[in-house]
Amino acid sequence: MTGPVVAARPAARYGVSRRPSRTIALVIGALVVLAGIGVAYMGYERFGPKEIEGEQISYAIVNDSTISIRFTVTRQQPDRAAVCILRARSKDASETGRREVYIEPSGSGTVEVNSELRTSQPPAVGEVYGCSFEIPPYLKTE
Repeated sequence: MTGPVVAARPAARYGVSRRPSRTIALVIGALVVLAGIGVAYMGYERFGPKEIEGEQISYAIVNDSTISIRFTVTRQQPDRAAVCILRARSKDASETGRREVYIEPSGSGTVEVNSELRTSQPPAVGEVYGCSFEIPPYLKTE
């Protein structure tokens, strides 16, 4: 006894059945994996650990022309000096003061710093604008 007989579909009436080849499926699969790796890499670069990062802890308005900003600096290489830019803004969000603060090398990966900043108008908020290992020549102590 043989198995059931399956009649072939008439090609003229229904068209030729085309199944994607195994090679095409593997190529598409590889492209999807590569795209996933690319997205993961971009996410790591953007949101992963940074070489240096400044984070504001608090700020206090001292008077109409001074603000005090307390912040931390976290470095992957704490033995390197760094610079952080602080800025103050008024109630209308315009920048009213800016200062570069020299961060000395230390034995700790994270250091806490407190700095005062003079302003041209009454300050409303103080913040850490950013930190870098590229220290301007006028801030270097050597």
